[in-house]
Amino acid sequence: MVIFGVDIRVYFLLFITYAFLGWCIEVIGKLIQYKRFINRGFLVGPYCPIYGVGALLITFLLKKYTGDPIVLFIMAIVVCGILEYLTSYFMEKIFHARWWDYSQKKFNINGRVCLDTIIPFGLLGMFIMYVSNPFLIEKIEALPELALNILFWVILIIYIADNIVSTNVISYVGKTTKEFGKNLDNTEEITKNVKEALIGKSALYRRLLNAYPKIQAIKVKIKEKQEELKRQVQEQTDGLKESVNKQKKEIKKKIEKMTNNQKEYKKNKKENVDDKN
Repeated sequence: MVIFGVDIRVYFLLFITYAFLGWCIEVIGKLIQYKRFINRGFLVGPYCPIYGVGALLITFLLKKYTGDPIVLFIMAIVVCGILEYLTSYFMEKIFHARWWDYSQKKFNINGRVCLDTIIPFGLLGMFIMYVSNPFLIEKIEALPELALNILFWVILIIYIADNIVSTNVISYVGKTTKEFGKNLDNTEEITKNVKEALIGKSALYRRLLNAYPKIQAIKVKIKEKQEELKRQVQEQTDGLKESVNKQKKEIKKKIEKMTNNQKEYKKNKKENVDDKN
């Protein structure tokens, strides 16, 4: 299959290459930060798919902007920023955990993306379109048909198997969060228990915790929002009831006053008639 004049096998190997390079960037960054090796990413293998997806999106969507480096830079920021935001959002909704949080950084959007991360996306977008893509695509397309087929199928099978295993591992986080969320109301306490549960599992689960040490359970945050909404509704209901009761009392007083005035009027009228007689 050919897409935009390029074999789909070439695109897949391009995706894997960028996913691997992204993993290298993440690992080096954490090596500098923590002074130790950390296998980053959701998958067990040495690749971070979000980088591969981002590179392909840039390749497919931004080719028409290569004539204007400034526009290309801005559009790469937009494309990759949206990708990171949506990845964070859907991973949170599916697995009931927030895997990264930029809330403490300036110029962030809901803690999912921030200025510190999206600016490099623009630079990477320019590097991809002007330097790495022409080089990598040329080298991959130059591979003999047999070598291209072997690389494609072997890496594809390994990648699919990795996704299956890793998805099961990540799903455990969501299941565990739900279990602890039934009995606990504190987000930090649930997160602590989830981490302890991961530590007690196999190396695959501990790897995930090492890759995302700042993981936060979010099940209870949703519960807290529901409780807050219920509290607000209850307060509004109580306020409405109080207002209705107050109005009832005022109406009752007015009716009583009108009745008393009417009785007083009749009494005075009768007395006037008696006096005349």
